[in-house]
Amino acid sequence: MGKGETGLRTYDGGVAVITGAASGIGRALAGELAARGCEVVVADLDVEGANEVAAAICADGGKATAQSLDVTDPGAVAAVLQAVWERCGRLDYMFNNAGIAINGKFEDFELSHWRKVIEVNLMGVVYGAKAAEKLMAGQGFGHIVNTASFAGLFPWPTTIPYTATKHAIVGMSAAMRAELAGSGIRVSVLCPGTIMTPMIEEGASPQRWAGSYPQEKLDAFFRSARGMKVDAFARKALDRIAKNDAVIVLPSGYRLLWDINRMSPSLAIALSRQIYQVIMKRVS
Repeated sequence: MGKGETGLRTYDGGVAVITGAASGIGRALAGELAARGCEVVVADLDVEGANEVAAAICADGGKATAQSLDVTDPGAVAAVLQAVWERCGRLDYMFNNAGIAINGKFEDFELSHWRKVIEVNLMGVVYGAKAAEKLMAGQGFGHIVNTASFAGLFPWPTTIPYTATKHAIVGMSAAMRAELAGSGIRVSVLCPGTIMTPMIEEGASPQRWAGSYPQEKLDAFFRSARGMKVDAFARKALDRIAKNDAVIVLPSGYRLLWDINRMSPSLAIALSRQIYQVIMKRVS
């Protein structure tokens, strides 16, 4: 990298790696980043889907490549980022976005469920953040963006392993932001509420649930979901990332519940109890 090429690019001319980018929020972020002039690496375990996303971006005149990546393999994560840095000479953005969700009652989650969710949702972010920080520290700039969830800011029921990992990502991101403040490396955390992605639209899959629930009720429950369109989320999220916001909550209406949890945790738990009862009544 030449001496005149240092400094974070927002977003034109930058380079971004996005995990879990074959669908949902990752796919939307990839498309919007490319539209804003960023070269994107579409990384996903679903390499066929990643290739489709990268091809669509290139067909629209953007710059993108696809990369098969299992975020639970720290060596693979580090190797992908190193290869991108060697090819491009820089790494402006690392979006640790890959994640999974499993629904059900706490009593129905097996340890295997917990291990799977923790390894993908939390350790996948740890591996990506660690590898990105090493490269960004050497170049003197960069922005690490970790995807948590509104479930990381509120005691969201019926998906407790997911809620636990998302709380961990929020705390991790805040502490990283504090530690790295003087290094030129920015850290932000995305906390989406209900966003219309395959995680919502395909949530009625029996494999997504711990325990046994009537399929017709699961179908009806997820068909009734209403949320922010994923492309609108990507546009608003990137605007906030460009401003270096620390915690990005979208849609903005979810901030009220976040405020309630901060001001009165007991009230938030009472609301969570009501949410739990409503959900279980609808799916049982």
